[in-house]
Formats: sequence, C-alpha cells, structure tokens
Amino acid sequence: MEEIEVAVVGGGPAGLRAAEVAAGMGRRVVVFDGKPSVGRKFLVAGKGGLNLTHGEDFGDFVERYSGGGDWHGMLSDFDNKALREWCEGLGLETFQASSGRVYPKALKGAPVLRAWISRLKEMGVEIRARHLWEEFLPGNVLRFGNGAEVRAKAVVFALGGGSWPKTGSDGGWVRKFLEMGISCDELRASNCGWECDWPQEVIDAAEGLPIKNISASAGGKVVSGELMMTRYGLEGGIIYALGRELRAMEKPVIKIDLKPTFSKEDLMRKLGQGHGNLLERATRCWKLSVPAAAILAMKNYESAEEIAAEVKTCAIPLKGTRPIEEAISSAGGVCWDELDENLMLKKFPGVFVCGEMISWDAPTGGYLLQGAFSSGTRAGATSGR
Repeated sequence: MEEIEVAVVGGGPAGLRAAEVAAGMGRRVVVFDGKPSVGRKFLVAGKGGLNLTHGEDFGDFVERYSGGGDWHGMLSDFDNKALREWCEGLGLETFQASSGRVYPKALKGAPVLRAWISRLKEMGVEIRARHLWEEFLPGNVLRFGNGAEVRAKAVVFALGGGSWPKTGSDGGWVRKFLEMGISCDELRASNCGWECDWPQEVIDAAEGLPIKNISASAGGKVVSGELMMTRYGLEGGIIYALGRELRAMEKPVIKIDLKPTFSKEDLMRKLGQGHGNLLERATRCWKLSVPAAAILAMKNYESAEEIAAEVKTCAIPLKGTRPIEEAISSAGGVCWDELDENLMLKKFPGVFVCGEMISWDAPTGGYLLQGAFSSGTRAGATSGR
C-alpha cells in the first residue's frame, strides 16, 4: 500500500491552504478530490467578484464568527492582512472597496486558482482528481471510490459543507463521520434566502426589486443595508446577516424599518393632514420605493400614526430557509468538542478537519473564505509537524 506523509481530502480553499502549509514544512502532500478538478466552489465564489476577505479591524472581524472555536487564535495565525499578502505573493494585486470588502484586482477566482495550483505543484504537492473518498480504515488508511487505498501519517479532511453540491460540497461525509463516532451538528442553509407567503399582488409589483437604505432586526440584532424581493420571499445581505438569529426562532419573523433615518413622529409630521388615499400620500411624501409600497399595501391603515408605525416596524413572518443546495454556505458540521486546539479529531490522532466541515457560521463579505484559509492554515501547520 502506498505510504503518504500528509493526505488532504478535499480540494477547496481550506484543503489547498492546508496542503500549501504542510508542504512548506517539507512534507510530501497529496490532495485527493472527487471531482475532475479542484477549487470548483472557489470558482463559483468568484463569479461575481472574488471577495477574499474584509478590511475591518481585527476586534470586529473576530466577532463575525459564531458557533464556537478559537477564532481569535486562528485568525491571529492567518488574518485578513496575511490573506492579502498571500494573494499578492501569487502575483495578483488586491484592493479594498468602499464597503471594506477585499478583492483581487482581477476580480475573478480563476486567475487566483491557476496561480495557486502552479505554486502548489512547484512545492511538490500532488493533486489526484477523481478520487472520491469512501471509507476511513484503521491506521489512517483512506479508501476511494476508484479502488485506490493509501496510508497517511496525517490526514486533513476538508470536504466542505452542504451548499453548492454540484461543486462536490454535498455534505455526504456527515453520515460517514457519524458512523466513525464523530458528533456532528446538522448541516443547515446559511447566507441564503428565506421564504414567506407574498400575496400575488406583491409579487407582480415587486419581484426582483431591491429595498434599499433600510434596517432590519431579529433576535435583538439590527442590521442595515438592503433586501431583494423574490417570488418566494427575501434575499440579500441583511437577511444573510440575521440568519443565525432567525434559525433560533421557533416562528421566525424579520422586522423591517423602511425609513431608519426618520422617527415615527418625523414621518407623521412630514405626512401632515392631507386628503385622499393614505398609502398613496405616504408613498409620495416619504419617497417609498415600489417594493416598500407593495409590502405596506398588504394592510389597511386608518391613520397617519398607524402607517408610520408600520413603516418603522414592518413584521414579515418567515416560513423557513431556501434549500441548502441554493445557499451560499452552510452552518453545522463537526462539533468543536470533537476537536483539540489544533483541529485534530480527539478520537483519531493524526486526523484533522478544517473549513466548512466544522460547525461554525459567518456572514458574507469575505469572512467565509477567510475562515476557510485560517482554519486550513492551522490544520496544515499541525499536520505538517
């Protein structure tokens, strides 16, 4: 049987970073991936512009991660500045947008992935595609769907979560890990749309339109930004950021402030004592967007105070998330108490887990990729010792 120093199972950003770090320590590393090529989800993430990380201060950055784990330590090992330096070390400049999000100047993921794979090959990392992991046997033996078997001194699992299954990140590893006696939290859709029952009139008027310059709350957390009206419910940065709070509710409700820069009293004064349809007057006076007016039209109002109160706290009951296959990321995975501080499985010495396989959550904005790189860095450093 072939003997390998470090076997990395999964060729996404966390796995490739773990391979890079371990190889940099002089280890012979082989990356196994079930698809014909590696980095497929990385390329999907880069379709609209590869958001590598975020430029905010470290203290605020750490607070973006939930679900447990030593994020202060992992991000200290490889933070947002280090990730920018890493990308620039590949010969690709980065820039920080006004939003704080950091991108490579090339914007897309393909140039980054090509340069990265070239570096890995120069470091001696071997990539074996079409090797779908099937079984973990005693003695750190990996068995693959094509019949191949290898024994590794150290194994790094980086198989991703449950979103974007076409890229190979289908969560199929959960059942196998449970059979190995590893506790896992259920994989759930994160950074995804939420469904609600819009009347057909709302869909006809507002489908595909953004509601801009608003704030919304759930579970005591308030987020500003915009939402997108969809046929099935709501999408957008605000609802992504409130995902953890909404999932914790037995009956999830998002409360939207359609005019956050005005108080209820301000709105009432602006509306004044006019005649005619109250909603039509309010739409003109308060400069409400089409989707905002469509949402307000779901109710009848008897007074300026009543419609102003609704504008400030418009409660939308939600039925649940869109399917995990549509989500940008997933929450859940290997429980933190199954891992030591080096991301090694306590029950399987020499076996490490990183990336979205672990039970953590973060919003969009560069935090997801940063989490993959930082956890991959730690797993690679410890597996390469």
